[in-house]
Amino acid sequence: MPEAPKNNSTSTQTTNGLTTAIAEKNKRTLQFIEDVTSHPDDAQSKVLHEILSRNSAVEYLHHRHRLHGATDRRTFKKLLPVISYEDIHPDITRIANGDTSPILCSSPISEFLTSSGTSAGERKLMPTIAEEMERRSLLYSLLMPVMSQFVPGLEKGKGMYFLFIKSESKTPGGLPARPVLTSYYKSSHFKNRPFDPYTNYTSPNETILCPDSYQSMYSQLLCGLCQRTQVLRVGAVFASGFIRAIRFLEKHWQLLCRDIRSGTLDPTVITDPAVREAVLTKVLKRPDPELAGFIESECGKDSWQGIITRLWPNTKYVDVIVTGTMSQYIPTLDFYSNGLPLVCTMYASSECYFGVNLNPLCKPSEVAYTLIPTMAYFEFLPVHRNNNNGVSNSISMPKSLNEKERQELVDLADVKLGHEYELVVTTYAGLYRYRVGDVLRVAGFKNRAPQFNFICRKNVVLSIDSDKTDEVELQGAVKNAVDAHLVAFGGSVAEYTSYADTKTTIPGHYVLYWELSVKGTTAIPPSVYEDCCLTVEESLNSVYRQGRVSDKSIGPLEIKIVEQGTFDKLMDYAISLGASINQYKTPRCVKFEPIVELLNSRVEGSYFSPKCPKWVPGHKQWSNNVKN
Repeated sequence: MPEAPKNNSTSTQTTNGLTTAIAEKNKRTLQFIEDVTSHPDDAQSKVLHEILSRNSAVEYLHHRHRLHGATDRRTFKKLLPVISYEDIHPDITRIANGDTSPILCSSPISEFLTSSGTSAGERKLMPTIAEEMERRSLLYSLLMPVMSQFVPGLEKGKGMYFLFIKSESKTPGGLPARPVLTSYYKSSHFKNRPFDPYTNYTSPNETILCPDSYQSMYSQLLCGLCQRTQVLRVGAVFASGFIRAIRFLEKHWQLLCRDIRSGTLDPTVITDPAVREAVLTKVLKRPDPELAGFIESECGKDSWQGIITRLWPNTKYVDVIVTGTMSQYIPTLDFYSNGLPLVCTMYASSECYFGVNLNPLCKPSEVAYTLIPTMAYFEFLPVHRNNNNGVSNSISMPKSLNEKERQELVDLADVKLGHEYELVVTTYAGLYRYRVGDVLRVAGFKNRAPQFNFICRKNVVLSIDSDKTDEVELQGAVKNAVDAHLVAFGGSVAEYTSYADTKTTIPGHYVLYWELSVKGTTAIPPSVYEDCCLTVEESLNSVYRQGRVSDKSIGPLEIKIVEQGTFDKLMDYAISLGASINQYKTPRCVKFEPIVELLNSRVEGSYFSPKCPKWVPGHKQWSNNVKN
């Protein structure tokens, strides 16, 4: 993920002066990391004191939980509960509706950052304040000094990053509600950034800020191709997004070559005036038939293996998130990049920016993030796994905590090597002992600060892009489809499971395996199964539906009808791997390749959703309040 620049008056475009300034800035940054990781507990104590003293008079701390100005850890942990989003949803709603009193934070809430996690099918709204932009920028500013220790000379070229804004809305009270990266890209920190070789991208700002995803992708690819020899690093936020860019190139390279050859932009393809002006004045300044011919030659070959290094030969690494559910894209990335290093640089969310990867060239399976102790106050809830069916190794996380479980939380400096924890944060913007939902494992230490592997999001069953579908939601969606379409034919779903298929289609899509019980005599027509697909999609959360409708990051949902007895075979297989027959229960999601193969070998019919589900920006409850 590209980093936010820091204003630095010593930076100039004179080569020697620039090199010296970069070296000095990098040295200061690396020393900062040394300092905060050497005394993490001191830094955490200071952060908690700052947060509680600043917000001592807010309703949540003073009136509701009677903290009465206390800033010490013992009182804080004794009086404040560990919470989830549902606990503060009424407060969020009050702020969204225009209540400007200090409910959660003494500083004014400047906007809401929409999370990829959902509550009641809608994106969660995370409050933020103006100063948080500086805190995020600080974390961004650590990335390239760390990276330059491993890959020198990055300041001599450009980064080709595929960056996009997403739709946003306003709350009834007038506050923006948008994803954290959309907020950043639209901020002066990004748009008005001073020259910095580490934020020198092939894409002009106008192409990134274009609201039309097709025009944005097309123009960013074209700019990257025109500057192919200057590109030293490529990337996107998620692995899935980068692969979508390559697949877009596969579909549209002929159009791109035509524009490069003529030195113009097809007015039927690029209609946004700002994008047209930026590309034609900054990048595509003249016809380049030689470049067009080269691209045609490479893209016209039978195999696209290594296409990244063929088109952008100086690329040193691919900068994308490949941890968690994004690890499913690693084989595809390796294919397209000829095995270039896959670099995960930072760990962040809508709630808070957390930490950085201090060993960025490590294997994806070894990525460990060092939490920066000045970002927020961190606590850790021990995680216990259930391995009772031989197929899945599920994580058991109580929805609410009793007193004993609350007392189990440990501080950043007290976590143990090899143990797994759920991350709990207290932020400057008004979240107190908030359960983020991420499960982390302690992998090691940088000085005295722990480093964590990202394991998973708790309760998530399916994910293709930024979507997160849990088991309860999936069960409800299946029930809705059965009730609406199969009951009339005497049909029901005896058993089911699911699979996030990112191998056979790009973008990937959800696959549901259904074993039916049919008591009626009338055959169920294919259109009914297609209607089932659409009903399932309509029943899923707004992040999924946005991925289908607006972002085009998720393909149509597929239902595969399997033979009778398939799930008995699945149980037999699990038992052969050591599962207890008394404790076995059907996994609602499968990832293990032999199991996917078993299911696919018994498919009797396959059906896809015939159209996109309904989706509109904003929350359902705002639909009558928000003006376009």
